[in-house]
Amino acid sequence: MILGIESSCDDAGLAVFDQQSESFLYERTSSQADLYVSYGGVVPQLAAREHLRNFPILLEDLKQKISPSEITKIAVTCGPGLPGSLAQGITFAVSLGLILKREVLGIHHLRGHILSPFIGKREEGFRKNNFPHLSLLVSGGNTILAKVSSNFEVQILAQTVDDAAGEALDKGAKLLGLKYPGGPEVERFAILGDTKRFKFPQAFIKADEMFFSFSGLKTSLRYMLEKLSDEDLRIQFNDICASYQFAIVDILVRKMEQVLMQGKFCSMGLSGGVSNNCFLRKSVLALGKKYGIPCHIPEAKYTGDNASMVAFAAAVDESHTSKTIDFYPNWRL
Repeated sequence: MILGIESSCDDAGLAVFDQQSESFLYERTSSQADLYVSYGGVVPQLAAREHLRNFPILLEDLKQKISPSEITKIAVTCGPGLPGSLAQGITFAVSLGLILKREVLGIHHLRGHILSPFIGKREEGFRKNNFPHLSLLVSGGNTILAKVSSNFEVQILAQTVDDAAGEALDKGAKLLGLKYPGGPEVERFAILGDTKRFKFPQAFIKADEMFFSFSGLKTSLRYMLEKLSDEDLRIQFNDICASYQFAIVDILVRKMEQVLMQGKFCSMGLSGGVSNNCFLRKSVLALGKKYGIPCHIPEAKYTGDNASMVAFAAAVDESHTSKTIDFYPNWRL
């Protein structure tokens, strides 16, 4: 029984994974999203404070389902993430470890995301049939294209040099006057719009330019909005959202295809909070179908920051778990 603990940003989560049945006996995430609507984004000090309040509540709820004495190991996110948030989760994990006399393992947050598409697939012999695996991790803070080997070694093939894809969606939504979190709001209006109505710039489009960049895209949107009247913006709003979202998704999928054209992969996967975007999901699935490669995408509840992927990573990838709790804070907001 592995207890997973997540607190890298504003979501606090606990999950218990049973290695014998290969299933979760408990999963719960406490979201703070509603708290930050008026701020337009996460406030680190408030996030840390809410974790301090929410973890005891989550633990009491867990105790109604499972006795803490049944837990054999504890796995906790050790970064990257907000320093105060990570500190709350690590302190909570170490305290529980001392009380229960259980080993506490440190899990890299991004490794948890990369492995999340395989949650629920262990019985299919996923280690034998899916590697090398091409992983696209897209979240508010990260955009990473990586090759994953059968022993879960991760080789980064491309990553963003500035804004992450999720960050570009959220910042674009803010420019458009949409509420936080912005990504789902942009998607809501984009469904009704024309993806080809406006052309936004895309950086590093050549096959030998293995980077992502979205800051220029966001700046282009700002300049466009400055030139539009309120009436023009109202009329073209859906098309702007659709075209902006398309520019982000298109470059993500294009880079993925460039890698597929250069090497052999047995499967591909999409993970991270932005992987819940329906247009991105459909585009990646279509790419997998085009190349005849199985495409794994986690359930919606495993796309954002969650404790289930932490517990799962500790269960399937013991060679990359840390028995010393290293701390990997991300100081950039």
